[in-house]
Amino acid sequence: MTAKILGKPDNLDAIGKQFARARLQQPVLLNAIPKSGTHLIRNIMRMFVDQSQHWPGEFIQHAILRQSLPAFSQTSPHISWGHLLFSDEASVALRDVRHIVLVRDPYSWVLARARFYLSDEFQGNLNHIKGGAAPLSDILNMMILGVHGRVPSLLDIYTFNAVAWMNDRTTLVRYEDIVENVQDIGSSRAETFFAELLAKCGIDLPADWRDKVEAGADRRESRTASENLTYTGPEVPRVLPEQQKKTLDFHAPGLRPLLGYLD
Repeated sequence: MTAKILGKPDNLDAIGKQFARARLQQPVLLNAIPKSGTHLIRNIMRMFVDQSQHWPGEFIQHAILRQSLPAFSQTSPHISWGHLLFSDEASVALRDVRHIVLVRDPYSWVLARARFYLSDEFQGNLNHIKGGAAPLSDILNMMILGVHGRVPSLLDIYTFNAVAWMNDRTTLVRYEDIVENVQDIGSSRAETFFAELLAKCGIDLPADWRDKVEAGADRRESRTASENLTYTGPEVPRVLPEQQKKTLDFHAPGLRPLLGYLD
């Protein structure tokens, strides 16, 4: 069964029209671990890039890489977004693309993934675990270890969507850093953070950058923000239980420190 994502309509194109936006000179891919804040970074960057250069196709993934190649054109550059795993074909396609890789602390990622899989907005091959049909502790373990033949494990996802892409040509961005700087938008720290992020995308920091960040980061406009998801059943906690932390560390030892998450 093909997974489907339901939810509120996207309204960011209309919101973005209030801003003067830059034109890209080189293609940009916002490549994210699924459920690591893809919509957050995408919606923020949409406020800075001319709408005519927004990739009009689907989120870019391995299965549709060949039909997505125009997104990486040097003569007609776009800003695109997706969950493109590492492969030889993808490496060739992204050779001259500004490549941002977005990650999230695996501890909180497990919870975000569980909320999404249990929500009414997600329709896929684990629908039968919803509504309290499976114990929450088992569901969290599924999010870490995967389900044989149905969903990939955390280690597989992080390996091929993030770790394999880590090199001197990609920019690793942490979801938590975006959130912290959005919440501290008036600070010089936030100005430095967003100036560096935009520079990696080939964009100068404009005078109205704060207004653009706040417009794009408005959680009311995110179809996958946790408060915009609806589901019945046990409430997913805000902090990963200790047993699941131990399971995750057993399953993917060294992953969190590699990504810069140090307790």
